[in-house]
Amino acid sequence: MSVSEKDVRHIASLARLAIPAKRIPTLVDELNHILIHMDVLQRADLSALDENTPAVAGMPLRPDVPGSVPLERRREDFAPQMRDGFFLVPRLDTHGTSGSSADEDAS
Repeated sequence: MSVSEKDVRHIASLARLAIPAKRIPTLVDELNHILIHMDVLQRADLSALDENTPAVAGMPLRPDVPGSVPLERRREDFAPQMRDGFFLVPRLDTHGTSGSSADEDAS
């Protein structure tokens, strides 16, 4: 299977992408190289592997045990300053002088 310029233009129109005409031959070449690589991978002999073999040899797998997620904490632990259920965060310098209104910053 290979990709043609017509295919690239069709896919670009479906995705509503404006691709410059000079870029299309490069895309065709890149996509065809990807397809060639995928074809090589599909021909790899995997008969010696069982379906539970890790993708990377020797890589340990974590035990698949249900449990709490370590990030499960109270909201207050993430931002200790709260008011009316909202996080209070420091004002950024990019937002003008601390305590001034937007109208005061504009003048």
